Amino acid sequence: MLHRRKFIATAVSATVVSLIPNSATPNFISSPKTNTLLKGKRLKKGDTIGLIAPGYALSAESLQKAIETVRKMGFVPYHTARIIGNYGYFSNTDEERAKDLNEMFANPKIDGIICARGGYGCTRIMQMIDYEIIKNNPKVLIGFSDITTLLNAFYKEVGLVCFHGPVGTTLDDDYSMSQLKQVVVHPTKNLLIKNASLSEEQIKDVEYNRYIITPGKAKGVIIGGSLTLINALIGTPHELDFTNKIVCIEDVEEAPYRIDRMLTQLIEGKTFRKAAGIVVGVCAGCNHSSNSKSFTLKEVLIDRLKPLNIPAVYGMSFGHIPNNFTFPIGIKAKLNTAKMTLKIIDTAVL
Repeated sequence: MLHRRKFIATAVSATVVSLIPNSATPNFISSPKTNTLLKGKRLKKGDTIGLIAPGYALSAESLQKAIETVRKMGFVPYHTARIIGNYGYFSNTDEERAKDLNEMFANPKIDGIICARGGYGCTRIMQMIDYEIIKNNPKVLIGFSDITTLLNAFYKEVGLVCFHGPVGTTLDDDYSMSQLKQVVVHPTKNLLIKNASLSEEQIKDVEYNRYIITPGKAKGVIIGGSLTLINALIGTPHELDFTNKIVCIEDVEEAPYRIDRMLTQLIEGKTFRKAAGIVVGVCAGCNHSSNSKSFTLKEVLIDRLKPLNIPAVYGMSFGHIPNNFTFPIGIKAKLNTAKMTLKIIDTAVL
């Protein structure tokens, strides 16, 4: 399990040989909003996958784990020396992290991009990203947690379909691998995302309990990810518009009162009440509080979300957990609360 406040890895000084030459110097210009939907090409065995760390520091051991996982899936991993620059608690300086991201999109030899890890830092580089490069070189981008910022901003800015799914250091179980592949390697229309089977231990854990908050069916474009990062985008050029969207939400190690505060901020905002549906993943470590009189996570979610009268469920298999399914940001889907399913209507890659 990942822990946002424990994301700091031991700083490791290392020199990594660049395997593929850099291409295209970014101009750092912003693109206007667009209604055009862009899709990257589907991935296939033997494709080169760029590994990046656009936020927190990454240890050499964690990088090696991500490399091995990418190879296990049949892809060829590639990364630059920037990935373990270790600048304070970041993987590198803001400028170098943004440059790594821009060059991965610009480089024609890179077929897709997987974030090696999450962790704070993505919001700091948003004004350094060259959206023209991304628009002209659409590719599969996969990650979650702090990567929520990139996934939703790229969809909003240039219409690129991105993927909320495991990072390189957590993509290490059969369920997560198979779920990712069915979305970006073997895509089909009307893809039904099935939740993972729960272990005996998970069945006893209230944070894994699956329940309906508000019954109903919904249809809309999927957006969302980390609740903390969704809130962090409020008031920025990348603030999400929830109108007619199916909003997917998860978080990790946030006390119930903090979940309450973030949901309240969304509800008091401009468009959250206009969402078509709400899908809450497993909020790992979010049912604990030092206050003995605290509400439970479930009580908070029902109190805040049920009055909205928007179809909503809790406990679907995504978040800071093992067995983390992949879903596309920017593609229409159908939510069925009774069956606890998401059906991806269209393919998310070319």
